[in-house]
Amino acid sequence: MEAQIRYSIPEEMKKGSLVGNVAQDLGLDLKRLRSGRARIVTGENVQYTELRTDKGLLVVHERIDRELLCGDVTPCSFTFEILLENPMELHPVTIEVRNVTVRMIIQDQNDNAPQVLYPVQTGGSVLAEMVPRSADVGYLVTKVVAVDVDSGQNAWLSYKVHKATDRALFEVGLHNGEIRTVRQVTDKDAVKQRLSVLVEDNGQPSRSATVIVNVAVADSFPEVLSEFTDFSMHDKEYNDKLTFYLVLALAVVSFLFITCLLLIISVKVYRWRQSRVLYHSNLPVIPYYPPRYSDTLGTGTLQHVYNYEVCRTTDSRKSDMKNMQDMSQSLVSVEGAEADTPHVTKQMSGNFSQMSTLSFTAEENDGPLAI
Repeated sequence: MEAQIRYSIPEEMKKGSLVGNVAQDLGLDLKRLRSGRARIVTGENVQYTELRTDKGLLVVHERIDRELLCGDVTPCSFTFEILLENPMELHPVTIEVRNVTVRMIIQDQNDNAPQVLYPVQTGGSVLAEMVPRSADVGYLVTKVVAVDVDSGQNAWLSYKVHKATDRALFEVGLHNGEIRTVRQVTDKDAVKQRLSVLVEDNGQPSRSATVIVNVAVADSFPEVLSEFTDFSMHDKEYNDKLTFYLVLALAVVSFLFITCLLLIISVKVYRWRQSRVLYHSNLPVIPYYPPRYSDTLGTGTLQHVYNYEVCRTTDSRKSDMKNMQDMSQSLVSVEGAEADTPHVTKQMSGNFSQMSTLSFTAEENDGPLAI
Protein backbone atom coordinates (compact mmCIF):
# COMPACT_ATOMS: atom_id res chain seq x y z
CA MET A 1 0.00 0.00 0.00
CA GLU A 2 1.45 3.29 -1.02
CA ALA A 3 0.20 6.85 -0.78
CA GLN A 4 2.05 10.03 -1.68
CA ILE A 5 1.72 13.43 -0.08
CA ARG A 6 3.31 16.77 -0.92
CA TYR A 7 3.98 19.79 1.27
CA SER A 8 5.22 23.27 0.44
CA ILE A 9 7.01 25.23 3.10
CA PRO A 10 9.14 28.42 3.19
CA GLU A 11 12.83 28.24 3.93
CA GLU A 12 14.42 29.22 7.22
CA MET A 13 11.60 27.80 9.35
CA LYS A 14 12.39 27.39 13.01
CA LYS A 15 13.13 23.98 14.46
CA GLY A 16 9.91 22.30 15.61
CA SER A 17 7.71 24.21 13.15
CA LEU A 18 4.78 22.22 11.76
CA VAL A 19 5.10 20.90 8.21
CA GLY A 20 1.93 18.83 8.01
CA ASN A 21 -0.32 16.27 9.70
CA VAL A 22 0.91 12.96 8.23
CA ALA A 23 -1.63 10.74 10.00
CA GLN A 24 -4.53 12.80 8.72
CA ASP A 25 -3.16 13.28 5.21
CA LEU A 26 -2.32 9.54 4.79
CA GLY A 27 -5.51 8.36 6.47
CA LEU A 28 -3.62 6.44 9.15
CA ASP A 29 -4.56 5.81 12.73
CA LEU A 30 -2.23 6.93 15.48
CA LYS A 31 -2.23 3.34 16.80
CA ARG A 32 -1.05 2.12 13.40
CA LEU A 33 1.84 4.66 13.46
CA ARG A 34 2.92 3.45 16.88
CA SER A 35 2.44 -0.27 16.20
CA GLY A 36 4.12 -0.08 12.80
CA ARG A 37 7.05 1.83 14.27
CA ALA A 38 6.71 4.53 11.65
CA ARG A 39 9.95 6.26 10.78
CA ILE A 40 11.50 8.43 8.08
CA VAL A 41 13.83 6.83 5.54
CA THR A 42 16.01 9.18 3.48
CA GLY A 43 19.17 8.84 1.45
CA GLU A 44 20.52 12.20 2.56
CA ASN A 45 23.05 12.71 5.28
CA VAL A 46 20.91 15.44 6.85
CA GLN A 47 17.43 14.72 8.05
CA TYR A 48 15.47 17.97 7.69
CA THR A 49 12.19 16.69 9.12
CA GLU A 50 11.06 14.62 12.10
CA LEU A 51 7.97 12.43 12.57
CA ARG A 52 6.19 12.57 15.88
CA THR A 53 4.25 9.34 16.04
CA ASP A 54 2.38 10.24 19.20
CA LYS A 55 0.48 12.95 17.33
CA GLY A 56 1.13 12.02 13.71
CA LEU A 57 2.80 15.37 12.94
CA LEU A 58 5.71 16.12 10.65
CA VAL A 59 7.88 18.97 11.98
CA VAL A 60 11.13 20.69 10.99
CA HIS A 61 14.19 19.03 12.47
CA GLU A 62 17.03 21.00 10.88
CA ARG A 63 17.36 24.45 9.36
CA ILE A 64 16.41 24.44 5.68
CA ASP A 65 18.33 26.83 3.43
CA ARG A 66 16.99 26.84 -0.11
CA GLU A 67 20.17 28.20 -1.71
CA LEU A 68 22.30 25.64 0.12
CA LEU A 69 19.92 22.79 -0.67
CA CYS A 70 19.16 23.43 -4.35
CA GLY A 71 21.24 26.36 -5.56
CA ASP A 72 19.65 27.86 -8.69
CA VAL A 73 17.38 24.87 -9.38
CA THR A 74 13.68 25.74 -9.50
CA PRO A 75 11.52 24.40 -8.00
CA CYS A 76 13.51 23.25 -5.01
CA SER A 77 12.33 20.10 -3.20
CA PHE A 78 13.52 17.02 -1.39
CA THR A 79 11.85 13.61 -0.99
CA PHE A 80 11.84 10.95 1.74
CA GLU A 81 9.68 7.96 2.66
CA ILE A 82 7.70 7.05 5.74
CA LEU A 83 8.16 3.34 6.50
CA LEU A 84 5.67 1.28 8.50
CA GLU A 85 6.12 -2.40 9.46
CA ASN A 86 3.67 -5.29 10.03
CA PRO A 87 2.62 -5.03 7.25
CA MET A 88 5.28 -2.96 5.51
CA GLU A 89 4.15 0.25 3.95
CA LEU A 90 6.09 3.01 2.17
CA HIS A 91 4.65 6.44 1.78
CA PRO A 92 6.76 8.90 -0.27
CA VAL A 93 6.68 12.48 0.99
CA THR A 94 7.86 15.39 -1.17
CA ILE A 95 8.50 18.73 0.42
CA GLU A 96 8.91 21.76 -1.78
CA VAL A 97 10.97 24.57 -0.34
CA ARG A 98 10.07 28.01 -1.64
CA ASN A 99 11.67 31.39 -1.21
CA VAL A 100 10.34 33.60 1.52
CA THR A 101 8.77 36.61 -0.08
CA VAL A 102 8.30 39.63 2.14
CA ARG A 103 5.92 42.18 0.77
CA MET A 104 6.10 45.60 2.34
CA ILE A 105 3.45 48.18 1.61
CA ILE A 106 4.66 51.73 2.14
CA GLN A 107 1.83 54.07 2.90
CA ASP A 108 2.01 57.45 1.27
CA GLN A 109 2.23 60.52 3.48
CA ASN A 110 0.97 63.89 2.34
CA ASP A 111 4.40 65.52 2.27
CA ASN A 112 4.11 67.34 -1.08
CA ALA A 113 2.08 70.40 -1.94
CA PRO A 114 0.30 70.74 -5.29
CA GLN A 115 2.32 72.17 -8.16
CA VAL A 116 0.65 74.56 -10.61
CA LEU A 117 1.58 73.89 -14.24
CA TYR A 118 -0.68 76.46 -15.87
CA PRO A 119 -0.95 79.41 -15.90
CA VAL A 120 2.80 79.88 -15.61
CA GLN A 121 3.77 82.35 -12.93
CA THR A 122 6.37 84.81 -14.21
CA GLY A 123 8.05 87.42 -12.09
CA GLY A 124 8.65 90.04 -14.79
CA SER A 125 5.79 90.06 -17.28
CA VAL A 126 2.06 89.88 -16.69
CA LEU A 127 0.04 87.28 -18.59
CA ALA A 128 -3.68 87.90 -18.98
CA GLU A 129 -6.55 85.90 -20.42
CA MET A 130 -8.84 87.90 -22.70
CA VAL A 131 -12.61 87.74 -22.33
CA PRO A 132 -14.73 89.58 -24.94
CA ARG A 133 -17.56 91.75 -23.64
CA SER A 134 -19.94 89.71 -25.73
CA ALA A 135 -19.13 86.51 -23.78
CA ASP A 136 -22.16 84.54 -22.66
CA VAL A 137 -22.76 82.84 -19.35
CA GLY A 138 -20.46 79.82 -18.92
CA TYR A 139 -17.76 81.19 -21.21
CA LEU A 140 -14.51 79.27 -20.65
CA VAL A 141 -11.85 81.78 -19.70
CA THR A 142 -8.96 79.42 -18.88
CA LYS A 143 -8.14 76.28 -16.96
CA VAL A 144 -5.86 75.93 -13.97
CA VAL A 145 -3.72 72.81 -14.30
CA ALA A 146 -2.00 71.41 -11.21
CA VAL A 147 -0.51 68.08 -10.16
CA ASP A 148 0.41 66.44 -6.88
CA VAL A 149 3.25 63.93 -6.77
CA ASP A 150 1.67 62.10 -3.84
CA SER A 151 -0.49 59.04 -4.47
CA GLY A 152 -3.98 57.93 -3.57
CA GLN A 153 -6.34 60.37 -2.00
CA ASN A 154 -3.42 62.63 -1.12
CA ALA A 155 -3.21 63.47 -4.83
CA TRP A 156 -6.88 64.41 -5.23
CA LEU A 157 -7.04 68.14 -5.97
CA SER A 158 -9.80 70.66 -5.53
CA TYR A 159 -10.00 74.26 -6.81
CA LYS A 160 -11.74 77.30 -5.43
CA VAL A 161 -11.61 81.07 -5.78
CA HIS A 162 -9.67 82.58 -2.90
CA LYS A 163 -9.79 86.26 -3.89
CA ALA A 164 -11.28 88.04 -6.88
CA THR A 165 -11.87 91.54 -8.15
CA ASP A 166 -15.49 90.62 -8.85
CA ARG A 167 -16.61 87.32 -7.31
CA ALA A 168 -19.96 87.54 -9.09
CA LEU A 169 -18.35 87.41 -12.53
CA PHE A 170 -16.19 84.25 -12.46
CA GLU A 171 -16.23 80.82 -10.88
CA VAL A 172 -13.80 77.89 -10.89
CA GLY A 173 -14.67 74.20 -11.23
CA LEU A 174 -14.21 72.29 -7.99
CA HIS A 175 -12.43 69.30 -9.55
CA ASN A 176 -11.38 70.39 -13.07
CA GLY A 177 -10.03 73.89 -12.37
CA GLU A 178 -11.96 75.51 -15.25
CA ILE A 179 -12.65 79.23 -14.85
CA ARG A 180 -15.93 80.28 -16.44
CA THR A 181 -18.15 83.34 -16.43
CA VAL A 182 -21.14 83.26 -14.10
CA ARG A 183 -23.14 86.04 -15.73
CA GLN A 184 -23.17 88.16 -18.85
CA VAL A 185 -20.26 90.58 -19.18
CA THR A 186 -21.40 94.23 -19.22
CA ASP A 187 -19.75 97.55 -20.03
CA LYS A 188 -19.64 98.39 -16.34
CA ASP A 189 -17.23 95.55 -15.60
CA ALA A 190 -13.64 96.64 -15.13
CA VAL A 191 -11.14 95.74 -17.78
CA LYS A 192 -8.61 94.47 -15.24
CA GLN A 193 -9.78 91.44 -13.33
CA ARG A 194 -7.59 89.43 -11.00
CA LEU A 195 -8.44 86.04 -9.50
CA SER A 196 -6.53 84.15 -6.83
CA VAL A 197 -7.25 80.43 -7.17
CA LEU A 198 -6.48 78.09 -4.28
CA VAL A 199 -5.45 74.53 -5.20
CA GLU A 200 -5.78 72.12 -2.28
CA ASP A 201 -5.14 68.38 -1.97
CA ASN A 202 -7.13 65.83 0.01
CA GLY A 203 -4.44 64.82 2.50
CA GLN A 204 -4.50 65.09 6.26
CA PRO A 205 -3.37 67.71 6.95
CA SER A 206 -4.02 69.19 3.55
CA ARG A 207 -1.48 71.18 1.55
CA SER A 208 -2.27 73.93 -0.89
CA ALA A 209 -0.87 76.24 -3.54
CA THR A 210 -2.09 79.57 -4.88
CA VAL A 211 -2.06 80.84 -8.45
CA ILE A 212 -2.87 84.32 -9.74
CA VAL A 213 -4.96 84.55 -12.91
CA ASN A 214 -5.19 87.92 -14.69
CA VAL A 215 -8.24 88.41 -16.90
CA ALA A 216 -8.74 91.25 -19.37
CA VAL A 217 -12.34 92.06 -20.23
CA ALA A 218 -11.94 93.79 -23.61
CA ASP A 219 -12.62 93.36 -27.31
CA SER A 220 -9.27 94.59 -28.65
CA PHE A 221 -5.65 94.07 -27.76
CA PRO A 222 -4.66 97.79 -27.65
CA GLU A 223 -7.26 98.37 -24.96
CA VAL A 224 -5.83 95.50 -22.95
CA LEU A 225 -2.29 96.79 -23.40
CA SER A 226 -3.13 100.29 -22.19
CA GLU A 227 -4.93 98.99 -19.14
CA PHE A 228 -2.45 96.34 -18.05
CA THR A 229 0.78 98.31 -18.31
CA ASP A 230 0.37 99.60 -14.76
CA PHE A 231 -0.03 96.10 -13.30
CA SER A 232 3.67 95.44 -13.14
CA MET A 233 4.44 99.05 -12.27
CA HIS A 234 2.10 98.91 -9.30
CA ASP A 235 3.73 95.75 -8.00
CA LYS A 236 7.18 97.25 -8.46
CA GLU A 237 6.26 100.43 -6.59
CA TYR A 238 4.74 98.39 -3.78
CA ASN A 239 7.88 96.28 -3.47
CA ASP A 240 10.10 99.38 -3.52
CA LYS A 241 8.10 101.02 -0.73
CA LEU A 242 8.15 97.86 1.33
CA THR A 243 11.92 97.58 0.94
CA PHE A 244 12.38 101.23 1.94
CA TYR A 245 10.32 100.87 5.10
CA LEU A 246 12.14 97.70 6.08
CA VAL A 247 15.54 99.37 5.64
CA LEU A 248 14.37 102.43 7.58
CA ALA A 249 13.08 100.30 10.46
CA LEU A 250 16.36 98.38 10.56
CA ALA A 251 18.38 101.63 10.65
CA VAL A 252 16.30 103.07 13.51
CA VAL A 253 16.56 99.91 15.59
CA SER A 254 20.32 99.75 14.99
CA PHE A 255 20.77 103.42 15.99
CA LEU A 256 18.81 102.97 19.23
CA PHE A 257 20.76 99.85 20.10
CA ILE A 258 24.15 101.49 19.52
CA THR A 259 23.11 104.59 21.49
CA CYS A 260 22.00 102.54 24.49
CA LEU A 261 25.18 100.49 24.33
CA LEU A 262 27.41 103.61 24.30
CA LEU A 263 25.45 105.14 27.17
CA ILE A 264 25.87 102.04 29.31
CA ILE A 265 29.60 101.89 28.55
CA SER A 266 30.03 105.61 29.40
CA VAL A 267 28.32 105.19 32.78
CA LYS A 268 30.46 102.17 33.60
CA VAL A 269 33.69 103.97 32.66
CA TYR A 270 32.71 107.08 34.65
CA ARG A 271 32.02 105.07 37.81
CA TRP A 272 35.25 103.14 37.41
CA ARG A 273 37.32 106.34 37.06
CA GLN A 274 35.67 107.88 40.12
CA SER A 275 36.48 104.84 42.23
CA ARG A 276 40.08 104.83 41.00
CA VAL A 277 40.56 108.54 41.78
CA LEU A 278 39.29 108.15 45.33
CA TYR A 279 41.40 105.07 45.89
CA HIS A 280 44.71 106.55 44.69
CA SER A 281 44.25 110.04 46.17
CA ASN A 282 47.37 111.49 47.92
CA LEU A 283 45.77 114.66 49.35
CA PRO A 284 46.87 115.69 52.88
CA VAL A 285 44.65 114.94 55.83
CA ILE A 286 42.69 118.01 56.91
CA PRO A 287 41.42 117.72 60.44
CA TYR A 288 37.92 118.82 61.10
CA TYR A 289 36.71 120.02 64.48
CA PRO A 290 32.96 120.23 64.84
CA PRO A 291 31.55 123.15 66.82
CA ARG A 292 31.24 122.75 70.62
CA TYR A 293 33.95 120.06 70.62
CA SER A 294 37.10 122.21 70.76
CA ASP A 295 38.48 123.64 73.97
CA THR A 296 41.84 125.09 73.17
CA LEU A 297 41.49 127.98 75.60
CA GLY A 298 40.29 125.94 78.51
CA THR A 299 37.10 127.91 78.83
CA GLY A 300 35.09 124.84 79.76
CA THR A 301 32.72 124.75 76.78
CA LEU A 302 32.68 120.94 76.65
CA GLN A 303 29.48 119.73 78.27
CA HIS A 304 30.99 116.34 79.24
CA VAL A 305 34.40 115.56 80.47
CA TYR A 306 35.26 113.22 77.56
CA ASN A 307 38.10 113.32 75.15
CA TYR A 308 37.08 112.85 71.46
CA GLU A 309 39.39 111.89 68.60
CA VAL A 310 38.03 112.73 65.15
CA CYS A 311 39.70 111.05 62.18
CA ARG A 312 38.75 111.81 58.55
CA THR A 313 40.71 111.06 55.42
CA THR A 314 40.03 111.46 51.73
CA ASP A 315 40.86 107.77 51.23
CA SER A 316 37.75 106.65 53.05
CA ARG A 317 34.09 107.45 52.66
CA LYS A 318 33.39 106.80 56.29
CA SER A 319 34.24 108.88 59.36
CA ASP A 320 35.34 107.05 62.46
CA MET A 321 34.97 108.54 65.90
CA LYS A 322 36.92 107.06 68.73
CA ASN A 323 35.60 107.62 72.24
CA MET A 324 38.41 107.75 74.77
CA GLN A 325 38.12 106.85 78.43
CA ASP A 326 36.48 109.12 80.95
CA MET A 327 38.86 111.89 81.88
CA SER A 328 37.05 112.68 85.11
CA GLN A 329 39.11 110.06 86.86
CA SER A 330 42.34 111.72 85.87
CA LEU A 331 41.57 115.32 86.68
CA VAL A 332 44.62 117.08 87.84
CA SER A 333 44.18 119.49 90.70
CA VAL A 334 46.68 122.23 90.63
CA GLU A 335 46.88 123.89 94.02
CA GLY A 336 49.66 125.67 95.76
CA ALA A 337 52.83 126.75 94.19
CA GLU A 338 53.18 127.98 90.69
CA ALA A 339 56.00 125.54 90.20
CA ASP A 340 53.56 122.65 89.74
CA THR A 341 51.61 124.31 86.96
CA PRO A 342 54.25 124.00 84.24
CA HIS A 343 54.74 120.35 85.13
CA VAL A 344 51.03 119.55 84.73
CA THR A 345 50.76 121.58 81.60
CA LYS A 346 53.80 119.87 80.07
CA GLN A 347 52.47 116.40 80.93
CA MET A 348 49.03 117.01 79.45
CA SER A 349 50.40 118.77 76.39
CA GLY A 350 52.63 115.77 75.75
CA ASN A 351 49.68 113.38 75.94
CA PHE A 352 47.45 115.47 73.73
CA SER A 353 50.12 116.13 71.16
CA GLN A 354 50.35 112.39 70.49
CA MET A 355 46.68 112.26 69.47
CA SER A 356 47.13 115.19 67.04
CA THR A 357 43.51 116.14 67.37
CA LEU A 358 43.02 118.56 70.26
CA SER A 359 45.41 120.82 72.19
CA PHE A 360 44.89 121.69 75.73
CA THR A 361 46.38 124.46 77.94
CA ALA A 362 46.21 124.72 81.66
CA GLU A 363 44.95 127.80 83.42
CA GLU A 364 47.46 130.00 85.12
CA ASN A 365 45.47 130.28 88.34
CA ASP A 366 45.69 127.87 91.18
CA GLY A 367 42.29 126.25 90.51
CA PRO A 368 41.73 122.76 89.08
CA LEU A 369 42.35 122.17 85.35
CA ALA A 370 39.12 121.97 83.37
CA ILE A 371 38.90 119.99 80.14
